[in-house]
Amino acid sequence: MTNAPSEPRLSATVLIIRDGQAAPQVLMVKRHYEIDFAAGALVFPGGKASEEDSESGWDAFTDGDFGPVQQDARIAAVREAFEESGLLLARHVANRGPGAPLVGPDISSRLAPHRGPVDRREESFLELIRQHELVLALDSLVHFGHWITPEMMPKRFDTHFYLAPAPPEQIAAHDGRETTDAVWLGADEALDLELEGKATIIFPTRMNLRKLARATSVADAASRYAREPVVSVLPRVGKDETGQACLIIPEEAGYGQTIELLSRVNV
Repeated sequence: MTNAPSEPRLSATVLIIRDGQAAPQVLMVKRHYEIDFAAGALVFPGGKASEEDSESGWDAFTDGDFGPVQQDARIAAVREAFEESGLLLARHVANRGPGAPLVGPDISSRLAPHRGPVDRREESFLELIRQHELVLALDSLVHFGHWITPEMMPKRFDTHFYLAPAPPEQIAAHDGRETTDAVWLGADEALDLELEGKATIIFPTRMNLRKLARATSVADAASRYAREPVVSVLPRVGKDETGQACLIIPEEAGYGQTIELLSRVNV
């Protein structure tokens, strides 16, 4: 008798990007070595959705209409970015609406002391946004990818990846609890660090870096990936042509790679 696979938990990850000299740079944080998932790895800010992320009270404090799952995941992405990097993808209530400017460093710095309490669920993120008369800029996020943890894994995540332009002038800083560093890297630069053995990058992160590497600027990334359909990726276990164990992902997902040796997955 085989055990049924565990139910994947809704999660969200956000690639916050800014223009660099040659290509867009993406914010990556280094996971703490004592974290139970992807310890020590370079990742994009993100994590599991919380119960509060799905509360109906958010409707009045979000820009964009995306339906239950997408709204919940986008709220989780914005919250996790705030907790792990201090960057806040939000607008003033008085200046809300698609395309309106995001808040500046004055607001993100004022709210920075709340990062830890929100992360530990000692404070409500919804109440924090409400009290400071803000709305989350969910419309600034472009749906970029959707990955579901393979069925044989004991802990499974249903993770939506988003792309978002960095809020101008806000400063990113790691949280010191779940993450120990925050760096801006070009996609190819991050991939080279892994090849050189200077960084650990897990399979989904690596694939999404390769996808991002096709963009030439923030504007190009936003327009390019807003047009591309997102194909869900549920890697399945198989063997390559030499008989080595590997994960296989659908070609139509558009990552330019369909097979990854299990020895390189780094989960």
